[in-house]
Amino acid sequence: MLQLEPRAATPWWLAIASPLMAVVATMVAGGALFALMGFDPVASIRTIFWDPLFGPASGYSRPQLLVKAGPLILIASGLAIGFRAGIWNIGAEGQYIIGGICGAAVALAAYPAEGAWIFPAMVLAGAAGGWAWGMIPATLRNWTGASEILVSLMLVYVAQRVAAWMAFGPMRSPEGFGMPGSRNLQHYPSAANPELAAGTGAHWGVIAAGLAVLATWFLMSRHIRGFRIRVAGMAPRAARFAGVRPETLVAFCLGLSGALAGMAGLFEVSGPGGQITDSFGSGYGFTAIIVAFLGRLHPLGILLAGLLLALTYIGGELAQLMLQLPAATVQVFQGMLLFFLLGFDTLTRYRLRWRAAK
Repeated sequence: MLQLEPRAATPWWLAIASPLMAVVATMVAGGALFALMGFDPVASIRTIFWDPLFGPASGYSRPQLLVKAGPLILIASGLAIGFRAGIWNIGAEGQYIIGGICGAAVALAAYPAEGAWIFPAMVLAGAAGGWAWGMIPATLRNWTGASEILVSLMLVYVAQRVAAWMAFGPMRSPEGFGMPGSRNLQHYPSAANPELAAGTGAHWGVIAAGLAVLATWFLMSRHIRGFRIRVAGMAPRAARFAGVRPETLVAFCLGLSGALAGMAGLFEVSGPGGQITDSFGSGYGFTAIIVAFLGRLHPLGILLAGLLLALTYIGGELAQLMLQLPAATVQVFQGMLLFFLLGFDTLTRYRLRWRAAK
């Protein structure tokens, strides 16, 4: 029978090929699923992965690629640092929501004043809100040994309830005719996060994502703290002997990833999202986990994976419009991608051996 046997070492080419094989397998499985549903599999895959870049509607879709990729890359950059240390922040979606709320609160408190200080203050508030939300699982892990996986995940649902309360209560717009939701920050010049160059889709969140990629590379490759993070992930006991304090590392990783997720939420609510609503939270925090792993926890890989996952968002929306594919198409693709990625990753660490049954 087939058994898994640990590899002595993972070939470098297999580590690189694994995410590529996962993407190809996702396309094949997705095409088969669409065929079973009665859709043309070739047309469906082309609409999702090709048409947003080169199809008739690419003039609209291409700028949206950066709009969608920005928050994914920004959040995934923070998550990857913790994941390299074996610290699992699964609740970036909650930190994203709280960051958006805190940043919007600064803008709404300042309204209708105008000033160059307002947007930077919003960015700081968004980062601080995400950091504070991320420090809850960090503190509970350090003080009580609670799993940061469960705590951070459960806090997502708390954050969603907080957003709903804000939309129906303290942040409800007096000009919204009783509908839940804050003022639209896109209509408030000092708080808006507009497109920086016409036709590109790039706003301050995209710039922040690019800076996060560079900062992550520098931290993990050129800084002593990055070395400690890598050692803690590969050999926790050796890290202790080297003087790495686990409590400090947990606080740093969860706080940093929370701050970046909070900033992503702020850039979204002040830009494409425009306002806090009862359903604020686009799932970017969860998708960013796939981005981090698909990118091999490496800054360049995260950049490329973020663009690919952003493409699935845009292509999924286009497929709904052009082919009437179900709205859950994007989630199905992302779920299959994670499934195949985990499967191929298993084969990078283990090889299949046939052994006769005793």
